[in-house]
Amino acid sequence: MTKQIVDTHIHVWDLERAEYAWLKNDTSILNKTYSIEQLTPHIYKANVTDGILVQAADNFEDTDIMLEVADRTDWIKGVVGWLPLTDPVAMKKSLTEKYLKNNYYKGCRHLIHNEADTQWLLQDNVIESLNILASHHLTYDIVGVNAEHLQAAIKVAEKIPGLKMVFDHLNQPPIASKERFGRWGELMKEAAQHKNLYAKISGLGTAAGNGNNWTKDDLKPYVVYTLELFGTDRCFCGGDWPVALLAGPYEKAWQAYRHIFTEELAENEQEKLLFKNAAFFYKLAQHL
Repeated sequence: MTKQIVDTHIHVWDLERAEYAWLKNDTSILNKTYSIEQLTPHIYKANVTDGILVQAADNFEDTDIMLEVADRTDWIKGVVGWLPLTDPVAMKKSLTEKYLKNNYYKGCRHLIHNEADTQWLLQDNVIESLNILASHHLTYDIVGVNAEHLQAAIKVAEKIPGLKMVFDHLNQPPIASKERFGRWGELMKEAAQHKNLYAKISGLGTAAGNGNNWTKDDLKPYVVYTLELFGTDRCFCGGDWPVALLAGPYEKAWQAYRHIFTEELAENEQEKLLFKNAAFFYKLAQHL
């Protein structure tokens, strides 16, 4: 068994301290505050040893909450926060005056899937900000949900080859429809040609679209296809708690991923997917 497993996709949110616009009309279990203390007991069941917090709102308050949590939680090793990418001057100022001084700040994400413009990433001012991000060797998480988001990410990868980016939740593969692999598959094949694009195996239970009624065999074709495209050096995993609770217990997805890897990969390759690749991508060496 791999000694260390990094969950690269954990959320916490505090409805009293930050605004989460996407939760305003949500009637699910997600519309409440989630703290890291609620997750900690469950990581042992999943054999997770380390974690990375990922932004859940396009504001500084959410990022600051995550940095506070990282500072007081020994198993949290990094934070993917938010920056005002549409304003390069403000973005650079907040980086240099605040976040670059914090060793937990590893990268940036914006909720592009909530933007009306599917090509939001390709705005000139956003490209300028992403260039600044790359110059500081920080990463970018892409939370795409459709073909247009994939296409935009591929163009960014071409424009900024020095920016390491990762597709959160594999950019929503068509697990629910069982399509093999359609437009998603074509674009992922194109994306894999760019060495600065990585794939995060996460959120797939939710993508299956059937509550808790999914098995590893529903996910396996999409995981194996991604591994074939990106190889075992450019993929790593995430649990997507608490969003993943919509599709069952936290440990269920981790057990599914582990079973798939055990069936398909040698032990050294499993170690890359579960630990080494994430440590490289998010530069976790000083925390591990």
